Amino acid sequence: AREARPQRGLVAESPTPPPPFFFWGRRHAQKKIPRLQKIKTWLVTYIILLPLLSLYYYNIYQVVLGLIFFFFITVNMVSLVSQLLLWHTTHEHRVMPWKATKDPYKIWLSEIILQQTRVAQGLKYYEKFVAAYPNITALANATDQAVYKLWEGLGYYNRCKNMLHTARYIAAQGGVFPTTYMGILALKGIGPYTAAAIASFAYNLPHAVVDGNVYRVLSRYYGIHTPIDSKEGVAAFTALAHKLLPKPLAGKYNQAIMDFGATVCKPKLPMCSVCPVMRSCVGYSTQSVLVLPVKIHKTSTLKLYYCYIVLQHEQELLVHLRTANDIWQGLYEFVLVPLSSNMVITNKNIYPLLPSPVCKADITQLHISNIYTQKLTHRLVQAQFVHITTKHKYTIPNSQWVGIPTLPTIPLPVIIREYILSEKKHFNINK
Repeated sequence: AREARPQRGLVAESPTPPPPFFFWGRRHAQKKIPRLQKIKTWLVTYIILLPLLSLYYYNIYQVVLGLIFFFFITVNMVSLVSQLLLWHTTHEHRVMPWKATKDPYKIWLSEIILQQTRVAQGLKYYEKFVAAYPNITALANATDQAVYKLWEGLGYYNRCKNMLHTARYIAAQGGVFPTTYMGILALKGIGPYTAAAIASFAYNLPHAVVDGNVYRVLSRYYGIHTPIDSKEGVAAFTALAHKLLPKPLAGKYNQAIMDFGATVCKPKLPMCSVCPVMRSCVGYSTQSVLVLPVKIHKTSTLKLYYCYIVLQHEQELLVHLRTANDIWQGLYEFVLVPLSSNMVITNKNIYPLLPSPVCKADITQLHISNIYTQKLTHRLVQAQFVHITTKHKYTIPNSQWVGIPTLPTIPLPVIIREYILSEKKHFNINK
């Protein structure tokens, strides 16, 4: 007993404290310190929330339910984000050139092209534009006709018009693409989604993208039946998307949820059997995947019936430039006669449709084509072409004569391009 006592003036060494009861030794405890800190944070959070919830709920049973619900939502949010990031790292292997760059010009170009366009179709257009115009200054210096020609077939030509305007505006400001969300949003033709996409992909700024894929994934996973085309729905989904966004990984998460919606959580044929969040998906558990997301307004298809008068004199054709703010703005076409119904053009009913001053006596050759169709978003165009060779070169307002060899160089609607290619013998062209 005397030897066990410490000598006077000396301090006994304090024994090493045992590890916490839930760890298996000091080495394991050191590894688990981050988890311990998380547990403490959770406990403090719930300790603070408990009295606050008590102010609203007088029944302790309701307080417990509120805590359980809060815990469930929080865990679900963490699970969704982590599972999407893991899935994107291990399963998403689609090679897309705009994913491998941080150049805001190329990301902006891809986002404009992919608006209302499938990735498979937009990819070749993206590659053509990057090859022809490798930077925003080159695009700004291009002529309208050259850019519209390259855009030919993508539709929604107002996008092309706004793209040219934005390129020239940035070039005039020094050629430097904006580096802030608000600066990007101020550009013509760019809305909240496109601005968030460019800001997060190019600069990793913490702005959540909310497009059709995001609406679909969130509505199904959380079982949200609020219509996505209502003000309440837009506000609710935007708030939820921003709440889920992991700020340090904003760009990666935005790309992950968009790719997930495009390849797994698809609109009509969702691949629920390989979905990594299937077990926690409310839509799957309630068998409501195919009815989500909910939309109030259903867009109907507008049918348009056209008759094109193809006037030819020697080796020239009469065309005019569409300037109205419509689906084919900036493209050239033949003389157009809109029809009010699904009318089939024949040799008997064509002459009253001819534009003045074309007359029957001046026609040396006439050929009426079959019916051509072109399906656009929410539109179906049906057209017939009447190829007329005349003795004289008429003057028609807002129209001009162009040589047949120049047809491949001017931008035309797809339906007209298909007609020209299928009727080569009438134009005496080889391509």
